[in-house]
Amino acid sequence: MNVNQSAPPVPPYGQPQPVYPGYHQSTYSGQPGATVPPIPYGAYNGPVPGYQQTPPPGVSRAPSSSGAPPVSTAQAPCGQTAYGQFGQGDVQNGPSSTVQMQRLPGSQPFGSAPLAPVVSQPSMLQPYGPPPTSAQVTAQLAGMQISGAVAPAPPPTGLGYGSPTSLVSASGSFPNSDLYGSYAQGQAPPLSLTQSHPGVQPPQRSAPPQASSFTPTAPVGPRMPSMTGPLLSGQGFGGPPMSQPNHVSSPPPQALPPGTQMTGPPGPPPPMHSSQPGYQLQQNGSFGPARGPQPNYGSPYPGAPAFGSQPGPPQPLPPKRLDPDAIPSPIQVIEDDRNNRGSEPFVTGVRGQVPPLVTTNFLVKDQGNASPRYIRCTSYNIPCTSDMAKQAQVPLAAVIKPLARLPPEEASLYVVDHGESGPLRCNRCKAYMCPFMQFIEGGRRFQCCFCSCINDVPPQYFQHLDHTGKRVDAYDRPELSLGSYEFLATVDYCKNNKFPIPPAFIFMIDVSYNAIRSGLVRLLCEELKSLLDFLPREGGAEESSIRVGFVTYNKVLHFYNVKSSLAQPQMMVVSDVGDMFVPLLDGFLVNVNESRTVITSLLDQIPEMFADTRETETVFAPVIQAGMEALKAAECAGKLFLFHTSLPIAEAPGKLKNRDDRKLINTDKEKTLFQPQTGAYQTLAKECVAQGCCVDLFLFPNQYVDVATLSVVPQLTGGSVYKYACFQVENDQERFLSDLRRDMQKIVGFDAVMRVRTSTGIRAVDFFGAFYMSNTTDVELAGLDGDKTVTVEFKHDDRLNEENGALLQCALLYTSCAGQRRLRIHNLALNCCTQLADLYRNCETDTLINYMAKFAYRGVLNSPVKTVRDTLITQCAQILACYRKNCASPSSAGQLILPECMKLLPVYLNCVLKSDVLQPGAEVTTDDRAYVRQLVTSMDVAETNVFFYPRLLPLTKSPIENTTEPPAVRASEERLSNGDIYLLENGLNLFLWVGASVQQGVVQSLFSVSSFSQITSGLSVLPVLDNPLSKKVRSLIDSLRAQRSRYMKLIVVKQEDKLEMLFKHFLVEDKSLSGGASYVDFLCHMHKEIRQLLS
Repeated sequence: MNVNQSAPPVPPYGQPQPVYPGYHQSTYSGQPGATVPPIPYGAYNGPVPGYQQTPPPGVSRAPSSSGAPPVSTAQAPCGQTAYGQFGQGDVQNGPSSTVQMQRLPGSQPFGSAPLAPVVSQPSMLQPYGPPPTSAQVTAQLAGMQISGAVAPAPPPTGLGYGSPTSLVSASGSFPNSDLYGSYAQGQAPPLSLTQSHPGVQPPQRSAPPQASSFTPTAPVGPRMPSMTGPLLSGQGFGGPPMSQPNHVSSPPPQALPPGTQMTGPPGPPPPMHSSQPGYQLQQNGSFGPARGPQPNYGSPYPGAPAFGSQPGPPQPLPPKRLDPDAIPSPIQVIEDDRNNRGSEPFVTGVRGQVPPLVTTNFLVKDQGNASPRYIRCTSYNIPCTSDMAKQAQVPLAAVIKPLARLPPEEASLYVVDHGESGPLRCNRCKAYMCPFMQFIEGGRRFQCCFCSCINDVPPQYFQHLDHTGKRVDAYDRPELSLGSYEFLATVDYCKNNKFPIPPAFIFMIDVSYNAIRSGLVRLLCEELKSLLDFLPREGGAEESSIRVGFVTYNKVLHFYNVKSSLAQPQMMVVSDVGDMFVPLLDGFLVNVNESRTVITSLLDQIPEMFADTRETETVFAPVIQAGMEALKAAECAGKLFLFHTSLPIAEAPGKLKNRDDRKLINTDKEKTLFQPQTGAYQTLAKECVAQGCCVDLFLFPNQYVDVATLSVVPQLTGGSVYKYACFQVENDQERFLSDLRRDMQKIVGFDAVMRVRTSTGIRAVDFFGAFYMSNTTDVELAGLDGDKTVTVEFKHDDRLNEENGALLQCALLYTSCAGQRRLRIHNLALNCCTQLADLYRNCETDTLINYMAKFAYRGVLNSPVKTVRDTLITQCAQILACYRKNCASPSSAGQLILPECMKLLPVYLNCVLKSDVLQPGAEVTTDDRAYVRQLVTSMDVAETNVFFYPRLLPLTKSPIENTTEPPAVRASEERLSNGDIYLLENGLNLFLWVGASVQQGVVQSLFSVSSFSQITSGLSVLPVLDNPLSKKVRSLIDSLRAQRSRYMKLIVVKQEDKLEMLFKHFLVEDKSLSGGASYVDFLCHMHKEIRQLLS
């Protein structure tokens, strides 16, 4: 994240409006509505007084004012659009219930005296630049008047760090929603933003930490503005007035009589000028229409009312809302980083450089540190002492993706062959030779950079040193000049001191009634005939070395002999599933090209053989056992592809029962829903890992299948789980086949062991991901592909030294697809600091959120979900409070000050807290939660970034001839204009939202129908039409899918259709139906938590 980023404009949508005495307000939480006295502070994210989410039995929920009809919140029946890869249901942006209750106004104000606006400054440690010039902009959203012009920043000097431009204090008002009851009715938390010049980017991030800060002004009575005509261009509103969020049941305030004066600075605002040519002065991205225009966009569609606004004369504005454009915007930060850091290659030669954000496209030049594609850290400047680390509470972690795929413009890793002697290592700590090792005594010895042990250089590796003490062949040897490289391993690195045999793939197909009836078996057998030509191969190999085998099963297992000498395949049935064995060796695992005709014949016969089956019961554990035994008998590693449809209830080891119980949600027993039912699967997984047997599971459930238990073996063996709820060939075949092709063609490392070594002072203490650990240091992976990450947390065990920094080395030993044993090494050097400001200046929020999500998702296995949520909130508050106390300049307690590179921490953390695992809505099934929980565990930073904060792309605002990806807008309903079409993606789901007032020509061009009403809601394929708009949109969808590791099925959502509730679930800046706070509310809450810690 860039030091010089400014936060962008955006109104948060859907926070509750102030309640006017005498009106009713719906209740909100799982509790039945009753009159609840106000408490000083409602529990965060828990049941909140005065709100209700689920009406009592027999009472239907009133439709929200955005017009969606009420829909049942039960799990979707099959055939309805599935919730991405989760189940499907209807999510409402904010609750609205017919059961209404009296809501008491206002809790106590913050302090006894009103706070004046305070201008924040960069940290006291700022060594460069003149103090910032400051002017104040009082932006009161209720009757927005802007006073004072803001002085521009001086041009950057020296290293490119100009002083921040003016510190703008923008005060608005937060809704007094009882959710955060410490603000007075109408008193806003503070908002003033320190920011740097919009176009200046430092080459490295070593500028003083800058802060984003927020300041309140005192409210002057309840302000009820009347707007009796258009505002002047300088006033903050242009375009239609803001609509009330769709779940507010209280009516708008009465407008004052004409001629009534607004309380606020009188007179029209002076125009704002910037003395610097080329830059329009921006507060945090931009001023302008209250709709909060995004970078690169003007106001909404000409002639089309903004989404949700009422036509006709201007309505009075809801009073007392925080200026949404004054809070940090993810979109602006991402946009700024792309503009500032996307054009230059990221050169890894300098220690402790913070890389560009994961959302920025950039090339990497390896000059001694591993590329951020392989390793990203939460901070690139580690505190020197454990006391300092405890004080800051910033987790020190690295997200490592050892086999990450590189873009074609970057060279693949060099493979170094040292012959029989093998790679050179330190005798004491066993670290591998790397660029940080120090050669001494004329090159005859080297000192280990990890443990300081002095080692002899073997004669065959000896080379003279130059005048700087560097070996003269340093740039000819990858291990002495690059951050990442591979060694060929010697026989000492192989199991039983034997070189491995190439791995095998075994396809294990459920042929029970459900699998046959849905058409899955026929579809799969057809696809496998062609897919077997695309098995992964090494380098320029003509054909893959991987052998294949086939098993079908229901209550019993059927093995197939497909030996090339046979005319027809032979089936052998094993019905004793309690004592599993493999009935044949020769002819089970075969070379595809040699046995092509027999395999094709088998794949033709399987759907016919079981076409009339009535067997509904299945087994599961014995199937995995059989595959593992087959690999053991063949003495090779490999992967099982398991295609399974139902809960395994047949009598056999690993038999499961239906234990789905929604009543456990929000109780202490909720954690049992995430734990496996039986320990049998952990034992089985341990045996699979020992054999190098990785399991990929494709699930096709029509009802509960206990994903929490079935995913244990894939999770512990480094495999993947794919879930297609209520699978129907016509709707889901494209997604399933696309995932299967990609999964089969992935480059995989088999039978892998990974170890992370660190220099003295820190050590790896905790690991997150899809793997097994039999001791405290070795991460064991039966299989590891290019999408999987291992997240490692570090703790201090000694004092670090600022001069030497800290080093990490990740070593992965694995068998390639061709059966070659290799070692892949990644090295990274980090800085160390004695000043907290240096730590906060070099953090990476996206990686921090990746770590915190994984930490929380593991926490739900052992703790109540509420405890896990509270822990996250407390940790975030401690991180920000420590910054406020130790790094920010003294300022009023009423200001919320955020470190520049962590200003998105609150919005992203709120997305994690509102996610289905930690705060499920009524429509989210237990299986969905378990599925998402295991999925996130091994996601990389780019995947968690878009998963928790989805991308929302307007499609009709940029010119049709512009083929680049349109700039995103913030994930809030307030950003939607009903004259536009938007794409929303989060890596698993893809929605096309169509506004009700979209121009007829656009509808015709995209859907080939003449009006909005004729568009089929839930459509999953756009018609292929020969016009520029259709081509552009389809090409954008293809490019989004290509960026993600799983195929995103398209769902077309019409405005005010019942599917819109599902779509709104992903508008994460708004309040969620399940009780999650809006971004604005959460920011208030964080401010309150920080103040409590500081006081």
